[in-house]
Amino acid sequence: MNGSIKPLAALALAVFIVPWLPVPDFWITQLNYIGMYALVALGLVLLTGIGGLTSFGQAAFAGIGAYSSAYLCTHFGLSPWIGLAAGLVLTAAASLVLGWLTLRMSGHYLPLATIAWSLALFYTMGNLEALGKYDGLLGVPPIELFGFSLKAERRIYGLIWLAALAGALAVVHLLDSRPGRVMRALNLNRGGGTTMPEAMGASTFRYKVVMFVIAAQLASVSGWLFAHLQRSVNPSPFGIKFGIEYLFMAVLGGVGSVWGAFTGAALVKLTEDQLQVWLPRLLGSAGSYEIIVFGIVLVIVLQVSPQGVWPLIARLWPARKATVTPPDAEPAAPLAARDKPARGELLLDVRAVRKAFGGLVAVNDISFAIKAGDIVGLIGPNGAGKSTTFNLVSGVLPLTSGEVWLRGKRVDGLPSRTVARMGLSRTFQHVKLVPDMTVLENVALGTYLRTRSGSVAAMLRLDRAEERRALHEAARQLERVGLAAQQHELAGNLALGPQRLVEIARALASDPAVLLLDEPAAGLRHQEKQALAAVLRQLKAEGLSLLLVEHDMDFVMNLTDRIVVMEFGTRLIEGTPAEVQASPEVRAAYLGTEH
Repeated sequence: MNGSIKPLAALALAVFIVPWLPVPDFWITQLNYIGMYALVALGLVLLTGIGGLTSFGQAAFAGIGAYSSAYLCTHFGLSPWIGLAAGLVLTAAASLVLGWLTLRMSGHYLPLATIAWSLALFYTMGNLEALGKYDGLLGVPPIELFGFSLKAERRIYGLIWLAALAGALAVVHLLDSRPGRVMRALNLNRGGGTTMPEAMGASTFRYKVVMFVIAAQLASVSGWLFAHLQRSVNPSPFGIKFGIEYLFMAVLGGVGSVWGAFTGAALVKLTEDQLQVWLPRLLGSAGSYEIIVFGIVLVIVLQVSPQGVWPLIARLWPARKATVTPPDAEPAAPLAARDKPARGELLLDVRAVRKAFGGLVAVNDISFAIKAGDIVGLIGPNGAGKSTTFNLVSGVLPLTSGEVWLRGKRVDGLPSRTVARMGLSRTFQHVKLVPDMTVLENVALGTYLRTRSGSVAAMLRLDRAEERRALHEAARQLERVGLAAQQHELAGNLALGPQRLVEIARALASDPAVLLLDEPAAGLRHQEKQALAAVLRQLKAEGLSLLLVEHDMDFVMNLTDRIVVMEFGTRLIEGTPAEVQASPEVRAAYLGTEH
């Protein structure tokens, strides 16, 4: 995400030169509105483009910021800066409540919920006598800064763009951080989801709420600026129509990019003004024909460039390729490590776990145990219930019955993030990486539980020391699995085999006591399998315990201490590799015959 700083510097230089040039006041007016619109669209980039959460209600949050300041200034004569603080507090409270209620929804229910509360807030503003009903509040005073009035549009221009660029910089910094990696891993449309971040120890619902509140705060600042620029407020600019337009700006500009917010705001504002002039001349009558044109333009743009206009613009200059940095090039203090269990200590005790999906019993009374330093294999034909067992042990799925104990504590019934905190880490049968994040960033997700920096520290860039430690640890684990040279590649560009190694490195970055590997050798070439086996043996020598599902019998037999064989959701046999190989029951399960 650091590459986003370069466009920011260019944009900052351009916008702050404009007022000093002999340009018409109309240009300044247009740029003022673009800056305010971009602030709201920035929140939608974070919320929709990054988090995959669609909201039509951001205009309502702008209304809270505008009305809060306007009311305090006109009724009590307070400073607009106190109005800003009050608006941010009220917006934070409203967005926390609304986020808590609506972000648990999925699919089409979430957008419908945002429309519902947007309409509710709009009609509340329009029906309260204290807020002037639909006539609004007049006589809102201009903002003053150090005794200097920002009444003129050329004067408030600097404040608007300072706020817009500061918001953009804060979002760029946020996405390039510990919480930002979790946020970028949430969007199903970008290859993410909730299962993997939860397994790394993160509360995905908490981060959805954080994104929702940040987006609302950006909209609130935009509303505050709008109120003191217009010197009056009424409900019209804060209704559902503008909520749709803000989302339109973000999608048209490029909802997956910070700079798409500015691109979309500029395109919509400038084009809308021109269409309002030219369309009545062409059609011979007045009307909101620009909405029709925008709809057609959006369909065409999304056909040509599904990611919006900004990616097309970004292609005009070549991206700087990151150089490979050796793990020890920038020394950093190691992250805190977990207490290592004594060799032979009982770590994982699975007792008669059962999972039923309605009338189908996928796992039926499976029991096994893992001691410190053991490598245990879980094998069986396709459909035997191995991955379901993994999900039961790691907390991804709830048990129907049975118990799971981890280091002497019962963990069944706990969410996967809590199980991860207690020392269990895992990979997945179907690789779960974030394709548009680098290999290094994907592995750094594994350090989540070993770091502490939050969203505010990230936006203010106070997390850099801890970030260096996290990235140093991620680079060390990549070197461990033989992928140091590919750490700056996008994870989505790797073949399946290297992607599985990235997942293993990410799991190791959490410093687990027990590591669950779901088909780690699938897709690997012979030499890669040998290298992986060497890594796993080294981990065993260091005291790490492993449970692995694998279909490559040579890989399992030459690596494990004990093997549990499953068939139709039940435990068929448990023993050493030699005992399992000699078992007629195992041959019957795999070949369908005892001969």
